[in-house]
Amino acid sequence: MYVKGSLEKCIRVLIHIQVPEPKEIKHVYLEKAKVLRPDLANEVLTIAIDGPAGAGKSTIAKIISEALNILYLDTSAMNRAVAYKMLKANVDIDGYKRVIDTLETTDLQVRYHNGKQKVILDDQDVTSLIRTAEVSQAASKVAVIPEVRLKLVAIQRKIARENSLVMDGRDIGTYVLPNASLKFYLTASLEERAKRRWKEMKEKGTEETIESIKQSIQQRDDNDQRRSFAPLKQAEDAILIDTTGKSIEQVSEEILGHINSYLRKR
Repeated sequence: MYVKGSLEKCIRVLIHIQVPEPKEIKHVYLEKAKVLRPDLANEVLTIAIDGPAGAGKSTIAKIISEALNILYLDTSAMNRAVAYKMLKANVDIDGYKRVIDTLETTDLQVRYHNGKQKVILDDQDVTSLIRTAEVSQAASKVAVIPEVRLKLVAIQRKIARENSLVMDGRDIGTYVLPNASLKFYLTASLEERAKRRWKEMKEKGTEETIESIKQSIQQRDDNDQRRSFAPLKQAEDAILIDTTGKSIEQVSEEILGHINSYLRKR
């Protein structure tokens, strides 16, 4: 059978084993075979994907996680959850002290159900409530507050120590996971990113002009790049990939090629 990104000339065999009682089975993948199941290999595999808004980070990260059968941790969703909490509580995001005080009584967790990430805020599943334009803009402001970043990064690093995963954001390779196994920096022209976001919003029933989306993305880029704490920038050891004019399949296959090359060498 063909498995995208897998080893060449590899024959897969499915074996069923019947045991009298449940036992813990340890799957061992050695040498080049590690590329088949990085989630079961001895070494935790951490992949950092950074880049500006609309570059395709989240879409690609999800594809990579599914292809490698490892977790996908959506870090931007965590920032959005904090922003959502502040908006609902009518907290002025520009007033750092009130944000910090509110954060102290905020319980934020990331759980996985059937391989899908769920963001739980104060015992409420807010996964589907944090994808609005208002929350997006607020999240960019929340992300510059050191106390917010420190709390979220602690959660993210703990998950990364225990699981092979893919994380996407704006400072994953430079700050959150500086020792990640592999780092990628995705970018695209402003025009292309605006068109992608416009198409995405239109499919969800939200009408907005490309020009207004372009201005919003440019503003967010400026905020992310100029923030004093962990700004958006390409890590020195990150692989740069310009996604302008490329399909999702082309970008994902390019990244999988780099990952599989890494797994064969380690």
